[in-house]
Amino acid sequence: MTLTVLSHREILQATDRVNALLLSKQNEHGWWTGRLSTSALSTATAVMALHKAVSATTDQAQRLRWQELVNGGLKWLAKHQNSDGGWGDTVLSISNISTTMLAHAVFRVHERAISREGEAPAEPRTTQVTTSTARQEPRPPELSAATQWDVVIESSAEYIAKSGGVAAVIKRYGKDRTFSVPILTHCALAGIVEWKNVIPLPFELACVPHRLYAAVRMPVVSYALPALIAIGQVIFRHQGHWNPVMRFVRRKAIAPSLRVLESIQPPHGGFLEATPLTSFVCMSLLGCDLFDHAVTQRCLQFIEASVREDGSWPIDTNLTTWVTTLSVNALGERLGVSPPCADEQTPTDDEQTPTDDEQTRRADALPLAIRTWLLSQQYRQIHPYTHAAPGGWSWTDLPGGVPDADDTPGAMLALMNLRGQDDVVSPEEVSSLRAAAIWLLDLQNRDGGWPTFCRGWGTLPFDRSSCDLTAHALRALDLWLKRDSGTEPALKLRSEQSMKRGLRFLQNAQRPDGTWLPLWFGHQFNEDDENPLYGTSRVVRALATIGEESSDCCQKAVRWILDNQNDDGGWSARRGLESSVEETGLALDSLASFWISSGIAATTIPDAELSNSIDRAATWLAVRVNAGTVDQPTPIGFYFARLWYFEDLYPIIFAAAGLNGWRMTNGKRSILSAGMR
Repeated sequence: MTLTVLSHREILQATDRVNALLLSKQNEHGWWTGRLSTSALSTATAVMALHKAVSATTDQAQRLRWQELVNGGLKWLAKHQNSDGGWGDTVLSISNISTTMLAHAVFRVHERAISREGEAPAEPRTTQVTTSTARQEPRPPELSAATQWDVVIESSAEYIAKSGGVAAVIKRYGKDRTFSVPILTHCALAGIVEWKNVIPLPFELACVPHRLYAAVRMPVVSYALPALIAIGQVIFRHQGHWNPVMRFVRRKAIAPSLRVLESIQPPHGGFLEATPLTSFVCMSLLGCDLFDHAVTQRCLQFIEASVREDGSWPIDTNLTTWVTTLSVNALGERLGVSPPCADEQTPTDDEQTPTDDEQTRRADALPLAIRTWLLSQQYRQIHPYTHAAPGGWSWTDLPGGVPDADDTPGAMLALMNLRGQDDVVSPEEVSSLRAAAIWLLDLQNRDGGWPTFCRGWGTLPFDRSSCDLTAHALRALDLWLKRDSGTEPALKLRSEQSMKRGLRFLQNAQRPDGTWLPLWFGHQFNEDDENPLYGTSRVVRALATIGEESSDCCQKAVRWILDNQNDDGGWSARRGLESSVEETGLALDSLASFWISSGIAATTIPDAELSNSIDRAATWLAVRVNAGTVDQPTPIGFYFARLWYFEDLYPIIFAAAGLNGWRMTNGKRSILSAGMR
């Protein structure tokens, strides 16, 4: 183990560099788009949908175009198969049964397509197809010189057999049918799973008034209604129902439920901007011989438009609103012109150096552009998909987004952080923030916590109250109450009572070891894929902000964070796992906020221990900034239950948040030695 000692000045320089790096990632409009990880799962589902479309279309140009996309997706999947024969959700993920079955299925259905076209398997594995005199149309390139994927198929089949197959998929998701049933439907459409093994979905429930969705106890989460309808119908088409009454009900529900599906589809076709969900819907409708249906055609347009240059598909189009609000809140007052590092060269006489006035104008223009854009992204009408009231924000600026209880507080905090405490706030901002606050208050569950999309929908994990979202909502409501002096007394009282209920929820949800678990983040190498560091750091950040830093639950949580810092100064989901930039930045951000707040409050955490931990974490991040590795992402994000993703901006954002927090704790503290591996 070697010791790395960085001076205060060196860490400040690294802080400036990571801020500059984050600012350099802005798009031409001034906000952030980011880049989501490419996904084997998305690619497999898109390939299956397109394969079904190739078989259904009579348009030769469409057929050739879609077949090229199928070929590209198969090549990408073959190239990125893991050494154990399986696939993970991202190129940085370990193999899992779900994604492996989806990918295996598309290679099997591809092989059958070749066989149907008359190509006999032979060595070598690339063979020329003998032209059939009965066929009038030219064959797609894939069928005229087809590559047999024997090794890919055999190795993935071995992985599936070792992992438990269908039973393992069902076990992985438990009572939640939102993802297990689509996976098995995909496999049944490919012919590798019998339809009798696919659990039916009651798609007729989509025909009841949306106000009753919670009462009828949907077997899928709130945002999976399109899957319930389309997948439910294709299962019914292949299984029927033993009960003649239910057979009659479901037959009668086909047309009206399809009308519901069409009414909630975004104009560009992408449900939730998600290739997997859109592809599951598409392949299911194609399995019902509904190629010409408007929903199917729009799904195909979205899938075709979403493919990347390398032939793969991302898990979602983008997280533009989410990464923009995270970036704004990480940068704070440093959002304007990036400060130069102390070791940068002084410009020569020939170089153009911005004047003070130009820098001021630039610093003023950027927050204005982001603020204007954020205000325009707030939903002003009832959402046609989830029927959410006006006032919330989604994760994206695209039509497939849905307002939620993580992006809404994030946007509220960003709008307020784009203003100084004494700045004059426009009437539009005041109105926007009040509408958002009311939206959050209305969404709060009876247990005091906040769900993601819909209040009281059900008991499935992704519809229940969650700790990280509740903490985020508390931070936003607290700052809003402090900033909006004109809040009506009744609304202020309601907000304060809501925050007390939210705090009680967090106290009750804290685990015995002092941690909280998040909903939308995890860690693939930790037990049960849990990431207590993410959840605990977000709650501590909120508790320190709202004046609860001296509470027992906060003290206990900080103790856990300190005890789980790795020897190298960084953090992972728990002590002993490899430190990551994202998790170290999150932990440092929370400890810095706690340090600032605990300066005026009683605390059981020794100052020296806390200071040492903060400095070691800042050093760990600074070393990676200086080495140029601070932008290396880790797949800690959950797109859905145990469906992993990473976002290229996450490490930069969280590192900036942590180092800017370090800067605020004590600008002239001596930096202690940090043990680095």
